Amino acid sequence: MTMNVLAPEYADGVGRRAVLARELAGLAPDVLALQEVTRADVAALADDGWHVLPHPRYGSDGVGAVLAARTPFAAVTADPLAVSDRTARTEWCGVVTALLPLPEPFGPLLVGHHKPSWPYGWELEREQQALVTARLVAEMADEYSARHTLLLGDFDATPDAASIRFLRGFQSLDGTSACYQDVWASARPDGAPEPGPTFTPENPLVRRGDMPEAGERRLDYILVGCGPHGPTLHVSGCRRVMVEPVDGVQVSDHYGLVADLVPPDHPPGAWAD
Repeated sequence: MTMNVLAPEYADGVGRRAVLARELAGLAPDVLALQEVTRADVAALADDGWHVLPHPRYGSDGVGAVLAARTPFAAVTADPLAVSDRTARTEWCGVVTALLPLPEPFGPLLVGHHKPSWPYGWELEREQQALVTARLVAEMADEYSARHTLLLGDFDATPDAASIRFLRGFQSLDGTSACYQDVWASARPDGAPEPGPTFTPENPLVRRGDMPEAGERRLDYILVGCGPHGPTLHVSGCRRVMVEPVDGVQVSDHYGLVADLVPPDHPPGAWAD
């Protein structure tokens, strides 16, 4: 699961955090990427039994991001994604990656929580940050012989942006290519629309916020890494969560995204008996 939960200084953060905690308990994800959290939020996750890996930087307002899992991390690394002079203005962009030694039939899973720079006109930075993250995940996956890779977070770019096209394998950047399967897109039935905005003016907190004229945007992603023969995990479902108010509370200006991933019937690259 990934969700930008909106910093608690806005729109009754105490009430929103209480509802978020109840919803997370009901959804019970195994891997969780949250953005716009505080150190107190991270401590609350740890107190609830999560293994937590905060991003390398917090903003001057105390806001950052965290990767959490129910399984202890076996190895971790991080990068602040400071790819240009301008990234100092997006204080808490960064990436963390972690190895989860899952039991069979999954095997070792390498997870990356990617949070690039957010301003509308900064696709150059997001391209360069996507390159850093893709290289970091690939190097760590090779080092620890990860069977699967997963990338998730608030990427602050729509599917047609170069940074997302690069991560999805639709184009190269700087002489480098990568390929991840977009879980939301692959989970849509044949002929069903793909848009699935996670940041939209239909959400009242978007209209109240500092981007009141934003159009519908799909910014939040769960991506499954591909080997030479395609994705290594099967997507059995993907859905947006906390779209409608819960007990009268709109949890965030973003909607959450949850995916159900299982090993395929037989390994990619081999014919089934």
